This record gives sequence, structure tokens and C-alpha cells, in this order.
Amino acid sequence: MTIRILPPPGAPRRLAAAQLSNSVGDGAYYVCSALYFTRVVGLSPTQIGLGLTLAWAVGSVAGVPLGALADRRGPRGTSVLLALATAASVSSFLFIRSFWAFLLAVVVYATAQCGLAAARQALLAGLVAPQERTGVLARLQSVLNAGLALGAALGGLALSADTERAYLAVFVLDAVSFLVCAAVLLRLPAVAPVPQRAAGEPRLAVLRDRPYALVTLLNAILLLRMPLLSLAIPLWIVERTSAPGWLVSALFVLNTVAVMLFQVRTARPVTDLDRARRAVRTSGLVMAASCAVFALSALPGAGWAAAALLVAGAVLQVDAEMRQSAGSWQIGFSLAPADRIGQYQGFFGTGVPIARTLGPLVLTSLLLLWGIPGWLLLGTVLLAASYAMGPAVRRAGAVHRGTEPAGAVVGAP
Repeated sequence: MTIRILPPPGAPRRLAAAQLSNSVGDGAYYVCSALYFTRVVGLSPTQIGLGLTLAWAVGSVAGVPLGALADRRGPRGTSVLLALATAASVSSFLFIRSFWAFLLAVVVYATAQCGLAAARQALLAGLVAPQERTGVLARLQSVLNAGLALGAALGGLALSADTERAYLAVFVLDAVSFLVCAAVLLRLPAVAPVPQRAAGEPRLAVLRDRPYALVTLLNAILLLRMPLLSLAIPLWIVERTSAPGWLVSALFVLNTVAVMLFQVRTARPVTDLDRARRAVRTSGLVMAASCAVFALSALPGAGWAAAALLVAGAVLQVDAEMRQSAGSWQIGFSLAPADRIGQYQGFFGTGVPIARTLGPLVLTSLLLLWGIPGWLLLGTVLLAASYAMGPAVRRAGAVHRGTEPAGAVVGAP
């Protein structure tokens, strides 16, 4: 990791340190968890899939009240407690030996993770000036990818050993990483809680904000791209193309390195809602092109030709990913009231667990069953969602919060 991807010294640098610590543990966990639960715990793939689906569904619902808790009680303390809860849930994986214990543990894990994401966004909003938030988030994303890559490498060592002790060491590493994360967050300046809500004001106002809900829904649709690299494309390569199987790993490395190196540069121009809308719209165009190129890789031909198309599709896909991320960060913060950042970010962040829950089923059914037409349909859906985001954001800003005219720099959330 080079110094260029690090945020400036102070609170942003400490936020990056917290991000790096838990992402290393998560990277190792993601690589090894499925094999641990099947080979050591004895769960079936169906049980694991059902448990994770239920867990992320609960987590997506819990993110809003936990974000509201961060607003009312202070985001630093809430973030620390949720990081400790995540560490405890990961530690419990060392001892579970049944499906019901697994289900309880992953529900706590997903709930704590979703709440932690919302609380940390509220913490960032309290410590970083509005015009700097997207840039800081871009650097945090680069640090996240660096940590995941390092963690995945450590997880690979556990996979090569393929012993219970090696898998347990991974869970210990992940739990410790969240303890370190909590310690780093505790060293950040405290952010004052928001004033008590007025009499008659709804406890979770975001749930009644229909324009913001539409923006969140469109963002969730765009995030269906998330399981592409981890699930759909590997299966597509093996089952539908003549490309070599090792390309799966190469495309993952390409994506990780590209985000590390270029996410900050991609996000730099996105400083207001107008530029954010353009970034999301452009990401839809690029993503549609990526889907078309991936579809072409299934045509009869030499393996090298299919591999070249897959690499080209992956380059377009990561470009679209970085543009959509930068635009969505700006949109999510700019449309949230200053006194409800936590609950609004908790609601906006539900797109991630939704993509994790529904994405694998949608993408595998669409791409592996329909083939080339499925890719083209996916590209069309993502393009339509990206173009719909523009008017949805304008309505949410103008009707509900009176944000600046298009093109003006956003000076407050």
C-alpha cells in the first residue's frame, strides 16, 4: 500500500487504520469461512446459504435503528460497541457445532456489521468537512481493498493447510482485528450526539422519506453487481467459456489492485450532487458495455480470445464500480439531514445486505440459465437504474431538503 492512498493525518488517517485492521481479518474470514462451516462444523451448503440469507436480512433491518442510536448516543461510542460485538460474534464461531448456534452467531455478526457501517459513516460525517467526505471515503475504500487482499493471502495459507487449527486461527485473527478496530476508533475525537427529537417527530424519520427511499432502492439495484466477481463470473468462466480456470483469481486481483490505485482519482471530481448524478449515469453506461463484453466471451472460439474478452469486461466493470461508488457516497451523505446521518446512512446502506442476500440468486439464475441474453438484460437493468437515479436525486433534494441547484457545491449534508 502506498502513502498516496492514505487520507491526511488526523481523524481521517485513524479511520483508515480502523478500516485496515478489520478488513485484514475479514479478508481471511471470507476466504475460509465456507470450508470451515462445512468441513469442521458439519453444516450443509444449503444450511450455510439459508443462515447467511436470514442473517443479512435481519442486519439490513437493524442498520436503521442502530444508525439512529449512533445519532442519539454519539457515533464514536456506538461504533466501538458494535466493533466489540462483531469481535464477540466471530469468537463464537470457534465453539459452535450446530445449525441453530451458527444461525444465532451469524445474525449477531451481520447485525453488528450493518450497524457498525452506519455508525462509522456518522462518525466520519462528524469529523470530516462535507466537501472532503467523498475523497476520504475513496481512500478508505482503497485501504479496505488493500486489507482484504492481505487477509485473503493469509486465508490462503489456512486453506493450503486445510486443518481445523488453521481455520480456527483465521477466526482468532478476525476477532482480534475487530478488537484493534475498536481500540483505534476509541482514540478518535468524540462527536456530540444530536439534540433530542421534537415532540411529534417520528423516531425513524427516514422510513417516511419516500424520495430518499427511491434513491436507496435504485442504489440497491446498482449494487447487484457486487456478487459478480465473487460468484457469477467464476461460474460463468468455468461453465460457459473456454477460458482457463486460473483467470478467476487473476480477475479478482485485477479488481482489487485497480480499486486500490484508482478509486481516489476516480472520486476526486465528485464534489456535488450534479457531478454525483453524472458519475452514476456514466457508471451505468460502462456497466452495460461490460455486460455485453462478458456475454461475448461465451461465443465459440479460442481460449485466449475468451480470456481477452473477460479481462476487457473486468476492466470495464471495475471502472463502473468505482464511478458508482463515488457517486453513491456523495448522494447518500448530501441528501441526509445533518441531525440524522446515522439512521439515513443505515437505511442507504441496506443496499449492501440486499445485494448479498438477493444478488447470488438473481445473478446465477439470470446469467447461468439465460446465458448471453441474461447478460444483456442485466446490463439494461443497471443502465436504466443509473439513468433513473438523476431525477430521483433531484426530487429528493429539491422537494424534501431544498438542496442547492444542480452544479452547486454541496456545503452541508
